[in-house]
Amino acid sequence: MSIQLLDEGTINKIAAGEVIERPASIVKELTENAIDADASVITIEIRDGGISMIRVTDNGGGIPADEVKTAFLRHATSKIQCAEDILHVRSLGFRGEALASISAVSRIELITRQRDALTGVRYAAEGGRETVFEEVGAPGGTTVITRDLFFNTPVRRSFLKAAVTETAHVAALAEELALSHPEISIRFLANGQSRFHTSGNREVKDIIYQLYGREIASKLLPVSRTEQGFSVQGFIGRPEISRGSRALEHYCVNGRYIKSPLLAKAIEDGYGDRMMQHNFPFAVLFLEIDPETVDVNVHPTKREVRFSDTQACYLFLRSAVEDALQRAELIRLSSLQEENKKKTAQSAGLGRNSVSQEEVRTEARPQHRKPPEPFEPKRLQEERKREAEEQALSLSSFLSAYGQRQMNQSAKAVNTESTESNENRTTQNPALVTAEQKAEWELLPARKAVAEEKPAFETVERSGQYALFRPEERKSLRLIGAAFDTYWIAERGNSLYLIDQHAAHEKVNYERLLAAYRKQELSSQRLEPPLLITLSAEEQAVLESERESFEKIGFSIEHFGGSSYAVRAVPNILPSVLKEELLKTMFASLIEGQRADDVPLLIIEKTASMSCKAAIKGNQHISLSEAEALLDELFSLENPYNCPHGRPTIIELTKTELERRFKRIV
Repeated sequence: MSIQLLDEGTINKIAAGEVIERPASIVKELTENAIDADASVITIEIRDGGISMIRVTDNGGGIPADEVKTAFLRHATSKIQCAEDILHVRSLGFRGEALASISAVSRIELITRQRDALTGVRYAAEGGRETVFEEVGAPGGTTVITRDLFFNTPVRRSFLKAAVTETAHVAALAEELALSHPEISIRFLANGQSRFHTSGNREVKDIIYQLYGREIASKLLPVSRTEQGFSVQGFIGRPEISRGSRALEHYCVNGRYIKSPLLAKAIEDGYGDRMMQHNFPFAVLFLEIDPETVDVNVHPTKREVRFSDTQACYLFLRSAVEDALQRAELIRLSSLQEENKKKTAQSAGLGRNSVSQEEVRTEARPQHRKPPEPFEPKRLQEERKREAEEQALSLSSFLSAYGQRQMNQSAKAVNTESTESNENRTTQNPALVTAEQKAEWELLPARKAVAEEKPAFETVERSGQYALFRPEERKSLRLIGAAFDTYWIAERGNSLYLIDQHAAHEKVNYERLLAAYRKQELSSQRLEPPLLITLSAEEQAVLESERESFEKIGFSIEHFGGSSYAVRAVPNILPSVLKEELLKTMFASLIEGQRADDVPLLIIEKTASMSCKAAIKGNQHISLSEAEALLDELFSLENPYNCPHGRPTIIELTKTELERRFKRIV
């Protein structure tokens, strides 16, 4: 076959494949354009997973009428002027491929008007060919509608999943946009139903509450750190908020939502042994880095970036996460409450798919910014009717603020002051009671429950040790018994504490080993006969490059011929540890580049993490004096809350929870 130049239509369809993989790709490109256009409100609507229709409406700056056709050409953009601009680009888009790629594989319609223009422009195209260009009346901003995705490339359309699956992908993207841009009000509708609507009030916790519910929103720890050209703000979850995948790890770099193995590893290493193995934490973090040290021109989807100094970025983020966790009391409250929490949430209408407290307060406030709406008469009429109803209820907005203030007070204050105030107001003038007020009063029992569920100890900063585990608090913790020869029961104040003797001993062994390493008190023991192991080419390279680090902590490893090595000495600690398994684990970690800043410490941590074989077991009886000694040492640790595998060493059961169970209180 002879070499020939492809026609323009074929070129556009091939290029579109790099940018448009599925309906979510279109939503991403259009919403990023809206954000770059300085929009403060964005509406996303899809039908049939976005296959039959996608509509993205914004109230941004709009597109000049004489530039609309140019915007649909490949590599046409207003974001950069030359290649050097990419080095310090701040906009989300800059490649100039989105509209051209979308129009090549769908039927697209664009309606736009600049804020200072009298009229707007309507442009339509099918398969990249213009069909309509006319002047129309339109509100300020831009609306883009795409229909029949991949109508002219049936092979690619056949690779799309079912509508429900594609809807899930778009919903996940919309949630990412809402989390990464809390300053923008984002509304997402699927098949005519509103999935969520953020207020754009810049409160990240409000968005987390709306998307993930009260359980996660109530267990957040703030992260804030700035140093050496790096800055991070946001929230991470307490260790008990975890999933089996990284789906709850969200992070943005310079306002761009990305996925990065480096940042994910930094966050997870920041948790260290506080997180259960094979589980991943919750995080919503915003990083600000000098744009010249970040390469965003890696992939057409712009979901990947490269950092010029990966080590500095990794160490900074890991330290920020570690610092946030060290400042928190991490004793886990007993899960006996969970059933009661669910009942309270259901009775108050606080389920994941129902109206939240924040939504009640938001709806009660007057809406100063009208959301951009598509150009359908019925939709406009319904929206105007809804706005009129909201304005009629806005007179009772002061009650929402009053309810929020009560939620932050003690349970007793909520139970007495709020009830008396509401009863008096109702008695004086029953005619003034609105549906909004009734909703607020129905939420009071839930608010009381939230206040009562607060931990018994407030966070107190002092030399890395907080609340219960301050040394001076040890004498007030009284051992009163044991259960199943595994769990020690202790009492302090209005709380009972259950201590897992195996997890606690693991943690003590782990910290002893780290302390010995830091004091350079490690010694070796000879292996007779030596342990023979077979290493891959990568493992051999790691061993040779880090041989000095291995020898520093007591390993003696010699080449035995071919790919075999003889381990002649190991650190004189935890003799029951499986040495071959340990070495393989360490080599794998070093190949992945983990903790390259301190290889000896990485080796020590991997060794200590297998310390469970040297710890006392469950169902193994120990004396009261041994338990007291174990608690004394546990109280001396900087992080006593988790064993090296992430399991909790201690959980708390409050007196209030026990009284609920025995029906002494309701």
